[in-house]
Amino acid sequence: MELSTILQPECTSCASPGSKKKVLELISDLVAAQYPSLSSQEIFESLVAREKMGSTGIGSGIAIPHGRLTTIEHPIAIFIKCEEPIPFDAIDKQPVDLLFALLVPAEQCQQHLSTLSSMAEKLSDKLILKQLRKSSNSTELYQVITA
Repeated sequence: MELSTILQPECTSCASPGSKKKVLELISDLVAAQYPSLSSQEIFESLVAREKMGSTGIGSGIAIPHGRLTTIEHPIAIFIKCEEPIPFDAIDKQPVDLLFALLVPAEQCQQHLSTLSSMAEKLSDKLILKQLRKSSNSTELYQVITA
């Protein structure tokens, strides 16, 4: 699946959320602004429920928060670069500055895992990480992540 089919430029952001809770709220608000039929509270609760099962901070300053929603028919992606790294309970105990969030329909488990795997692989590319971290605005960030 092409990332640009599930990630809109409006769901890509350079931000300074300050905390794990605030970044999950930001993700929820970005999605709700683009998809008015979705409630930011519902999105936030889905992301928090997954985080309670274990942090989605995969190391090297990267987190891949995700959740399932019964109210959507196709996956929705969000990409955020934090101006200042935030504590995220990552596996390597390092703060996080790059977050790829994914919301999927509750019944699309296999597609969900495939998309998460593809993104984790992309984010393991040191050149891509360097370009993402050098991006100074949302447009640049979107161009790098979808290239």
